[in-house]
Amino acid sequence: MYSAAGTGFSSETDGLVPEDQPVPADSAKAMARLLKKGIFSGHVRSYFMATDNKPGLTDFHALGIGAGISYHTPRLFKHVELGISGFFTFNALSSDLAARDPKTNQTSRYEVGLFNLADPNNRRDLDRLEELYARIYIGHQSKLTVGRQLPHSPFINPQDGRMRPTLTEAAVLEWNEWKNTRFQLEYIFGISPRSTVRWFTVGESIGQYPVGVDLNGKPSQYAGHIRTSGILQAGLTRKAGPLSLQLWNTYVPNVFNLLYGNAEWRSSQTSPAYWMAGLMGGYEEAIRNGGSEVITQTYITPGATAGFVSGRIEYQRPHWLVNLNATRITAAGRLLMPREWGREPLYTFMFRERNEGTGNTTAFTANIRYSPVKNLKVDLGTGYYHLPDVTDYTLNKYGLPAYIQVNLGTTYQFTGLWKGLDVQLLLVRKDPLNSPVISDRYIINKVSMTQLNAIANFHF
Repeated sequence: MYSAAGTGFSSETDGLVPEDQPVPADSAKAMARLLKKGIFSGHVRSYFMATDNKPGLTDFHALGIGAGISYHTPRLFKHVELGISGFFTFNALSSDLAARDPKTNQTSRYEVGLFNLADPNNRRDLDRLEELYARIYIGHQSKLTVGRQLPHSPFINPQDGRMRPTLTEAAVLEWNEWKNTRFQLEYIFGISPRSTVRWFTVGESIGQYPVGVDLNGKPSQYAGHIRTSGILQAGLTRKAGPLSLQLWNTYVPNVFNLLYGNAEWRSSQTSPAYWMAGLMGGYEEAIRNGGSEVITQTYITPGATAGFVSGRIEYQRPHWLVNLNATRITAAGRLLMPREWGREPLYTFMFRERNEGTGNTTAFTANIRYSPVKNLKVDLGTGYYHLPDVTDYTLNKYGLPAYIQVNLGTTYQFTGLWKGLDVQLLLVRKDPLNSPVISDRYIINKVSMTQLNAIANFHF
């Protein structure tokens, strides 16, 4: 993809020209030729979303259209690559995303995320400089990337389920010099969450999404008050025969620490038919004052802990994939991870809902995928989620009722003349478990709802 040879630079000067001398014409031409070898790419995306709530509650819909372009240089001086990208989004059609439902005083939960949560009525000023980085290649396969980039870790990830993903401003070292082993070390000092157009410090980013309630059931007050110097992450991935092992630690000074491990066994590394078994677990604890010296403004209560375990059994063969999954979040406390940073990697995760913010939660899911041809996938998933009562604030941060969810989706990737185009349809149905009698403010945009998602992407 990238050429490390033929850069046009003299080995004697290594491509450098003294500052007090003009750049020679032949050197300028060589640089122009080199930059022309870089990779330009583009992306056009449209996303239609509509939520049909319980009769008597407000429905919402929106259509977002956007486009972006990126450029990545070839390797300069044999070891350096530069990258830049940007994207703009346009609200082509939507209901009033700032309007409040008369019965519950709630606004759109999903559709507003296609644009800018901080300014839901803004239809035009939705552009964002996304990637802007320098990458240095080290050794045979390692690299150091500094600047704005897509995140790649279990809990801090793009969560690309709207128009644009979450991005981070970070220094990331990927060390791949050991056989079958990868070590990743990150210092994250800025975040631009999905559904926003700004860049924030790590502390500022916490609270850009709805904040839920504190342990007493009052609206959380941590937004704008969290003090931390950034995020330090370390991850180790090791492949040993049929086993793949991961160990990650996410340390947020003055806020919390999360230790996460994952082990997956696969019966065959080469055959298209295989069995897979996976097990993951994690432990979280508050650090110092939980983000603020004012107890009512902390993100996590000082001394709080949380734990979880999640498992999967999967079978795949040509054209078919089936898996069964289970998760248990212990009753020790609420599992917390800022939703602005990514989605949880639990095996029971299903698109359009999360279990972050809960404790004493048990979940089961079953998924099946059918691929009659290589470029067509049809997915059916169902999930059972037993959560604490919506008024158990110590274990239910967002007032989410226990629920049953069904997802039906299909993805088609075009070939030939339309290569680069893919279309996706996702239909979601969520209903309360055991039909409890609860206030409509716990129902709207959460249960007793159907949602349609229609997405088209064109990459070139």
